Amino acid sequence: MRADDHKINSTCDTNTDEMMQENNLQKPNIYNKYLPFYDSIKRQGVSKFDEIRENLSRSIQLNELQPGFSFWSNALQEFITLYGFYFTKTNHLKLVNFYLSVLSITDLQYTSVHICCELLSELLRKTRLITRDDLVIDWHTLYRWAKLIHSNHDKAHALVTLPEFVLHIVELWLSEFFNIWESIYNRTVWELHMIGIFSSVAWNNIGYIDWEPWLAQIFTRILRGFSVPVGKMQLSPQRYRYSTNEIARWIIAMMGNGSACLKYLGDLLMAMKSFYHPSNTGRFQESLSDFFSERKAHPLWWFQPRGSYRLTEQNITDFVNCIKDYVFISIFNKEHGQKAIEACKYLSMLRPELIVPPVIEKLFSSIENITEPHRFTAIVDCLTYLARQLVRQTSSYSEGQAYVLPLLMSVLPGIDLNDPKKIYTTLKFLNTVLSLITCVDCSSAVQIRDDLTDIEKQVCLSTKSFENFISTFLDRVFQMIEHLSSDMFDTTVITDEVNIDYRDIELLLESILRNITGQCSSKIYWFVQEKLTNFLSGAYFSPKVKGFVSAVVRALLHGNPVEALKCVLPKTCESIEKIMNHADTTELFINGKEDLELIWYLTLFSELVRARGDTLLIYKPMIMSIFNRSIHIVHKYSYEILANAARDLLESLSYVYPIEYRLTIENLDEPFIDFLPIRVWGQPVDFDRFQMQYHIPNVDEIDFACEFVKAFLYSELTLLNEKILKLSNQERSRSLSFVYNIALGYFHMIPRIESEQLADLVLSVVPYNSKYQFQTSTYMRESKFNENLRMRLVNDIGKLLDLLVKNHLDDVASMKKALEILSLSSIYYGVSKKDNAVRYRYFNSNKKIFKNQMCDERRALRFLAIETMALQIEDFILSNSEPMTHIDEQVVFRLFELSLHQYIEIRRTAQSELFSVLNHYAFSSNMIADRIVEVLKTANETDHDQVKGCLYILLGNDSFFLPTKISWSKMEKLWPSIASVNHSEKRSITNLIQRISHKIEKLFVTKEINQNANEESTRAAITLWCAIESKELETGNKLHEQQNLANTQSYNNLMEQLNSLITSNTTWKQQQVAMSMMFHLFQKYIPMSCSCIRTCVDLLVHDNVELREYAIKSIAAICRLQKPPRIYVEKPLGEILQHNGQSSVTIINDAYHPGDRMDNAWLTIDGYIPPTTQSEWEQTCFLDKSFHGYYTWPKMIKYSINKRERYSQNNMPEQAAILYNRFIDKNFVKRMTQFMILDHDNVDGQTEFDTIRFAAFKGLFRNFGLAFIDNFMEQLYMLIHEKTKEKQNGSHRVAAEIVAGIIRGSKYWTIEMLDELWKNLTVFLNEVCSNLNSNTCSCWGSCFKYAMENVDPRRMYRPIQFLQSLINNPAVINISSVTSLWYIIQQLDVFKWRVPSIWCYINDHVKKLLHHSFTAIRDRMAIVLSISLIFDLTLFHGESIRQPNIDQTIDEIHEQLHRAIKSYEEKPLTNVSDQIVEIDPEVREALNFIDTVILIHTKIFFFCSQPIKNSIIRIFPTLCNIESIVAHDDVVKTNLAISRLNVGMAYLNVNFVEALIKQLEHVYESSTWHARQVAIDFVQTMIFSNLFNARSYANRIHDFVLKSLSDEQYEVRIIASTTLSGLYQCGYIQVTDEDLKYFRIMSKTNYFTKINTKKVISTNDIIKRHAGVLGLCAIVLSNPYDIPMYVPDVLMLLCEHPHDSHLIQKSIKQCLSDFRHTHHDSWHEHREKFTDDQIVILTDVLISHTYYA
Repeated sequence: MRADDHKINSTCDTNTDEMMQENNLQKPNIYNKYLPFYDSIKRQGVSKFDEIRENLSRSIQLNELQPGFSFWSNALQEFITLYGFYFTKTNHLKLVNFYLSVLSITDLQYTSVHICCELLSELLRKTRLITRDDLVIDWHTLYRWAKLIHSNHDKAHALVTLPEFVLHIVELWLSEFFNIWESIYNRTVWELHMIGIFSSVAWNNIGYIDWEPWLAQIFTRILRGFSVPVGKMQLSPQRYRYSTNEIARWIIAMMGNGSACLKYLGDLLMAMKSFYHPSNTGRFQESLSDFFSERKAHPLWWFQPRGSYRLTEQNITDFVNCIKDYVFISIFNKEHGQKAIEACKYLSMLRPELIVPPVIEKLFSSIENITEPHRFTAIVDCLTYLARQLVRQTSSYSEGQAYVLPLLMSVLPGIDLNDPKKIYTTLKFLNTVLSLITCVDCSSAVQIRDDLTDIEKQVCLSTKSFENFISTFLDRVFQMIEHLSSDMFDTTVITDEVNIDYRDIELLLESILRNITGQCSSKIYWFVQEKLTNFLSGAYFSPKVKGFVSAVVRALLHGNPVEALKCVLPKTCESIEKIMNHADTTELFINGKEDLELIWYLTLFSELVRARGDTLLIYKPMIMSIFNRSIHIVHKYSYEILANAARDLLESLSYVYPIEYRLTIENLDEPFIDFLPIRVWGQPVDFDRFQMQYHIPNVDEIDFACEFVKAFLYSELTLLNEKILKLSNQERSRSLSFVYNIALGYFHMIPRIESEQLADLVLSVVPYNSKYQFQTSTYMRESKFNENLRMRLVNDIGKLLDLLVKNHLDDVASMKKALEILSLSSIYYGVSKKDNAVRYRYFNSNKKIFKNQMCDERRALRFLAIETMALQIEDFILSNSEPMTHIDEQVVFRLFELSLHQYIEIRRTAQSELFSVLNHYAFSSNMIADRIVEVLKTANETDHDQVKGCLYILLGNDSFFLPTKISWSKMEKLWPSIASVNHSEKRSITNLIQRISHKIEKLFVTKEINQNANEESTRAAITLWCAIESKELETGNKLHEQQNLANTQSYNNLMEQLNSLITSNTTWKQQQVAMSMMFHLFQKYIPMSCSCIRTCVDLLVHDNVELREYAIKSIAAICRLQKPPRIYVEKPLGEILQHNGQSSVTIINDAYHPGDRMDNAWLTIDGYIPPTTQSEWEQTCFLDKSFHGYYTWPKMIKYSINKRERYSQNNMPEQAAILYNRFIDKNFVKRMTQFMILDHDNVDGQTEFDTIRFAAFKGLFRNFGLAFIDNFMEQLYMLIHEKTKEKQNGSHRVAAEIVAGIIRGSKYWTIEMLDELWKNLTVFLNEVCSNLNSNTCSCWGSCFKYAMENVDPRRMYRPIQFLQSLINNPAVINISSVTSLWYIIQQLDVFKWRVPSIWCYINDHVKKLLHHSFTAIRDRMAIVLSISLIFDLTLFHGESIRQPNIDQTIDEIHEQLHRAIKSYEEKPLTNVSDQIVEIDPEVREALNFIDTVILIHTKIFFFCSQPIKNSIIRIFPTLCNIESIVAHDDVVKTNLAISRLNVGMAYLNVNFVEALIKQLEHVYESSTWHARQVAIDFVQTMIFSNLFNARSYANRIHDFVLKSLSDEQYEVRIIASTTLSGLYQCGYIQVTDEDLKYFRIMSKTNYFTKINTKKVISTNDIIKRHAGVLGLCAIVLSNPYDIPMYVPDVLMLLCEHPHDSHLIQKSIKQCLSDFRHTHHDSWHEHREKFTDDQIVILTDVLISHTYYA
């Protein structure tokens, strides 16, 4: 041992004394302190944490990542769940550093990375426990793994299979990011991540960033980010929807210190108001949780918010007022109503006085209007979530208590069996409220106390109604039970299948009654008890209502078990005895005749014995007598009730459980001098006065339980042992049911079976179970039985199963129950995982309603805290992980044998229990792997059921899947056995194997083979615990080496066996499974055997298509494994720039200049002179990623030199030689390509480029250079010359994949090799391009795309030159070929900004073809031209000087457009001569050009990230003026509308808004009314999409719209009215008194005038009158879902025009019709805004035949 080892060893300290002092611990689980065995928890917690630390440390020091590190990391996760952060800060930091150090291991497998990330996330979750000074994390480690995970190229080739990761790494320069966000605004997915960055930086820097200058832009983008539909075409201004959670957090963070943010938020919601309405669909009903509590950021990790930026009380009030109306609207939304209800809950936590009263008012209104059940259920559901704010007293709001009793009474009609949803919602509300209040008549407190407020007096007086409410409620419940019972009373068949709605209702009813009896005064309890007992004793009911009866009985027992038992149990027992005395024993005990009355009383009895254990003791003789008399009843439903009663009795007597769940510990009875019950309504628990009460079994209870077990368990076992073959199936099933339920009730008291531990489950240097198991002092220490009952059941049930299998295969029910008992004997200790999960789900649903997100756990409600503690007890019991023993092994093997049984029901049960046992014991899966292999290998044709059983075991269930859980040594045997099952020809077997194979593909994660720690992780491991002794270290290292060798050997053997199956005489299905397995086992760090490689290559020409698919995937992976390494160099930026003729980086005024600069010109193709020598070629610095140099430069640049080794015939390893020998064979290549032609045709007949095959070909040519080029070139020509029509598309696809692979694979070839390659390829590609068509162009486009993307264009200058040569190719005359060529040319966009000269050339060329006579060519030209303009981007200080310029291009087109319009207007479209109609060529050309310009304009907005330029604004008026020109063509007309809509929906900064408004004003001066119409229609879209940026132009827009209302053209006026309504509706323009006055005066304009004594209609005056009416209509329709105070008067004004002209009547008629439609649903509320006279007038008009003819 080294000296330093001695030193470190001497410091090995468990820190027990320090940890036992709770003040030194980080954050223990608060609830553990109140458990009855807290002292034991403390001791076990310290010991268990030390054990975890020790074994984690030993695992890393001894290089064992699997299974040791994994197992004990999971143990740490479980420890934190149970105990909290039950360790000191020192140990906390050690753990963090430990897991960070493990991540520093270079070749760490991703499973271990996942473990480290999960634990680090957990350990760093409570950031307030660690300060900035405590911990410094090197972000490089996390960044490295984030990059590896998110950019993992091995995953695509199955060289690694990753678990699911969540990593977020952000680095931010705010102002620059915001400028980028402001500049690039169209169709960018990264914008979503930018929103997350802004939200995070705002939240964590509250008060340190001045957002005020950016608020208009921010809220404009936020509004656009909701992607709401805009315009008649219902298009969205934004492709990607923002995260509303991020937006909400960002908005809240910007509030405070007098910020205008709240004003902007109000305007935003106003604009979105109509989208909240239930008749629309909106997505802004997301959670607003945590926004207030998180605002109080702790200063340890986040910046301390400045005092002025802390939200004031007024800020909160303003915020709630701003949001509440929209939340109220959204409550009724059927899709997102739940989100709105949650938002309402959070708002009520902030300001209950603003939220609760309106919701209550809505409820009373909905009760009066019974025709809308959805409205009632929505509001009741909302009130359920507001219940805590409703019932509790706070300093700001206590009036809600006055509504409690009226609300309880008012919702009782909702208990209606005809509407399950309504009854469920009603009971849920009652349950929630009654959980939070005490049912006590406090009216006497008004006379006794003088400290009551007026509200408290009112509430106290209202509590007189509790008795009336309870009586009414119980009467309704009794009526419901009687109704349900009567419906089923005549039915003689009893079933356990209960409607799920009724089951939910039963649970709610039980909870309600328990709340009433548990939290009421003695007076009310006696009243309730009398009412309930009278009901129970009045008659007996159908077993169908058993759940409801159980609820009644349990409520009685919950309130006062002593009195309840005294009142009901003796009578019940007496009734049972009486029935038994008069019953026919033969019918009862042999024939199993049903007796409904007996079932009723047995049901009551079974519920009564659930009472608290100590209260049952005095009834012991009575209880024992009933069981003695009834236990042999063989009627199934009856004995199941009794069996459940036995279990419940034992649990009541012997379990530890809370005995009360009251809201308060105070006495609820009068007088109310010191305590007033209403003051605790809804109040949180005071943990300092918790006074938790548990049932802890005393000696008498334990004795009673033992006596019961002895009396009935042993008698049943004796019966089964002695008369097993004589018993009927019913008798056997009855007996086993009792044994099963007794085991459930008492097994927690029975210790494990003493047996030797299995030692060979898994090889590990650390133990894989804990020495410390959860125990409590309340459990029996000494057994009161002469034997271990678990062992007795294992033996007896085992024998029973043997006899049943041999003699009674028909008794499936008994065998299933016996299997369950066998499983219990091994793993059950009082709690099952399934029951625990169900209880957690129910608890979490309640917690969601009750928990106040603004408070910590110490502000929880008392009953929730008690339930948490009850669950915590269960969690401790479930946490025990005892090692597997030989007895457990026997149980597993017995279950395994029966899992292969011939009867499917027995198999399923055995398999289910087997999975439970195997899940319980760590690494137990390895134990049965050999048995499965044995069965699968030895089974013959008659063992179909056994094989099927084994396969179902392998298939597992949701929580267990054996094939991926076992070790390499077991996988070596098992996986080949699966693939080689002899029964694979049977369809059921084949399907099972396929399902297993698919599940392996889905769940298999690359496993460690060679495990190695590094020095850094070893040091951290020593720090975590201590250094192990050198002798042990030496032994451990030897074991580690042996394990690595064994794993490697097992892996290689497994691969060879699978390979042998593929190559042997097996079926295709078996070969497919084996190949799938082998493919997913490929390892990056283990060389693949030659035989496996040979098989993969041979399968390329296999007849089976699935095998060929796996083969090509395998070849791609093999080539990646075999690829020679690249040679990297790292140079300073200055040296590289100097070498490329650039002296320095362009930096002006300390600012970067993104875009085109002198210092990045060398990265482009412009002016690039290809090197002529190999030396120059290798020395050229190629940077493949397009982001290099665009924005700025790193100080050092690392790149791979343009040189790479390749395999040659005389220099290649054997593995590579296999590929070489096959692909050098022409016949092999020919066969392979012919097979590939047949693969992968889509359903619609279209060909799809296969990226996997492309990767395989790329790998071949990368690794072998020109070796195969002749063979493939020969095949390429054969492929493109394919004569068979059906094969042509497939042939071109394969050819494109090969060519793409060749080009991409040649990336590092020498100049000489590239010259030779392109000498051949150019000729070939020219021939391809001359024969392209619409069916083949897509695959050739993909060919060039994949060949060139992410590659420096200078490296790809040859394919670029080829594509450039296609631009003006005179050899191509076919129209289809021309469009296809341009599709291929547009793939140059993969080089992004780095080929500007080529795009300029393309731009100039395409502009000459915009008037082409063929539509297909014009459409393609429009697309290509738009793509050429993509990179004309301007980022703050940057500029685009080399790229084609949008302004220049559009201005040129604009000039030509004017000429085309002029030509169209000057000449007729058609000429008629000699009865022949001819289209004028010049006009036709003009129309073609107009059509193309429209399409270009549309495509610019599709492709460009920055489409709005000055030229786009300048051309806009022309796009309005040509509306009449394209009216004859619907397609072009639609495109024109979309093009204008794109401008309107685009994000416009202030300068562009100004320019566009000027253009609109210019358009309005047009003499063409079509232009004026589309201009005014455009305004609404533009303003809504840029609402806040356009605020300063509101008056100007207002005047513009009012002017349009008086337009001489009717159609323009109508659109102007619609636009004005929209502007009013979104809040951009306010409805002012001036507007109302103006429209009122205009609408009263007299349009009659006298000319020469004749009464004549004045056109100008009727236009004015119509404008006034339309303005009034706009005001009415701007409020589609509410009635502002001015709307009734406006409607009355509209009703004054019954005899106006037809156009005016038509407008009013449409307005009133729309008004009626939008306000119909809530008219009962809206009508309150009208006077009686107004209602009469409005009704008369609305029902008039004039308006609804």
